[in-house]
Amino acid sequence: MRPAPLLIIPLTLLLAATPVASRDLDQDEALRLRREGLIQPLESLLNQAMERHPGARLLEAELEEEDGIYVYEIELLTADGVARELELDARDGRLLKDEED
Repeated sequence: MRPAPLLIIPLTLLLAATPVASRDLDQDEALRLRREGLIQPLESLLNQAMERHPGARLLEAELEEEDGIYVYEIELLTADGVARELELDARDGRLLKDEED
């Protein structure tokens, strides 16, 4: 039996509004992933983030898994006093996002 067409639209909108599945990883899991060569060290990617925003201060750094991809989420306070959120692919350091927070 097929769903009524009027039910499909609300269901589609509900699925589109569902947040991306992500989870924070603890330091033990991060260390294991680093030892296995699945992610780069935070220090090297943090340097990359700081080079994008010279004079910035680190506010927070987290390792998350988002839909099977390991992502470092880095929050900085720029020299101009602007909070920025960067997301870097933890495997290859590719910049995924850099926006005002």
